[in-house]
Amino acid sequence: MMDAHEDAAVKASRSGLHLAQLNVGRLVASPEDPKLKGFMDNLERVNAIAERSPGFVWRLIGASPQTGATDLTLPGDDTMAVNLSVWESAEALEGFVWNTVHKQFYNRKAEWFTPMTEAHFVMWWIPEGHRPTLQEARDRLEYLRTHGSSAYAFGWENLQNIQAWRSQRCA
Repeated sequence: MMDAHEDAAVKASRSGLHLAQLNVGRLVASPEDPKLKGFMDNLERVNAIAERSPGFVWRLIGASPQTGATDLTLPGDDTMAVNLSVWESAEALEGFVWNTVHKQFYNRKAEWFTPMTEAHFVMWWIPEGHRPTLQEARDRLEYLRTHGSSAYAFGWENLQNIQAWRSQRCA
């Protein structure tokens, strides 16, 4: 039996919707610090893999494609690094996150990011062609933090057909 979020995912794939995602984190040092060398030296490569992945639609890029969006911050919190992207489906995002080199970098996140005690990842459905703003993404994350998961803002756990995150402890 499908839950409401999975049902929404199925409907989205048939109704001209794409999946937006925001992932935020506080870097343990400035991007120029040697502590972040392993992360910064591979950011362009991982982003290029995302862009070539099946189902990739768009990602937020700051001043330089080489550094992704590391020069951008979450509105209202200039210490929070952001990753904002759009995918054709949850399955497409799952494939990139868990079936590419991205997984290796996810597994090393404790080296580069401070631990988070509140939600730092959120997804939501958007109309095809829409490019979410950082403010819109921040609002979705704040909604998830305040009200919990809903069709408005949700995490992996609300997509029953997406399983890889369960074994990887992605929350």
